[in-house]
Amino acid sequence: MRSLETIVEALLFLSPEPVSTAELAESCDATEAEIDRALDLLGTALDGRGVVLREVAGGHTLAAHPDAGDAARRLLAKPKTPPLTQAQAETLAIVAYLQPVSRPEIARIRGVASESAVQTLTERGLIEESGRSRFGAVIHRTTPLFERLFGLSGLDALPDPARFDPTPEVEAELRERLLKAGEQRAQ
Repeated sequence: MRSLETIVEALLFLSPEPVSTAELAESCDATEAEIDRALDLLGTALDGRGVVLREVAGGHTLAAHPDAGDAARRLLAKPKTPPLTQAQAETLAIVAYLQPVSRPEIARIRGVASESAVQTLTERGLIEESGRSRFGAVIHRTTPLFERLFGLSGLDALPDPARFDPTPEVEAELRERLLKAGEQRAQ
């Protein structure tokens, strides 16, 4: 029963909404009676912990212990980091795949200035300076935070760009930009 309790806990942790006993039974390939027993064991195991098992809205969910309410409100009231802009995402992809890479190289590939995107990505801790090119330009690389946020075990886990399927026009433009950037890096 301990492994079923573990699976139920994991499912409740992953679900943003309460999960019914029937849904848990179906997901776990178990009976509702077995799920009820696992929920009882889980509730007992969580007693005195920072997380509690609650039955709400016709289902079960994990919630913060009521004693943590004030601290949780203060933590969650902090401003959220806005999503990456298109320019920041493009810049981050260039750094991830071509690192180490300088800001002028990023600008040549993107076709527009990238100072703001590089600065924002650096401030957010997604990229960092990793030295200087032979021409004195600062070169950048991704950080461990980038790998953690994107769920990568390492840079070798980045998706294969060969799987990207652009239109022939976009492909030709990208190929030309990358070839030019590569030629300039080699000089």
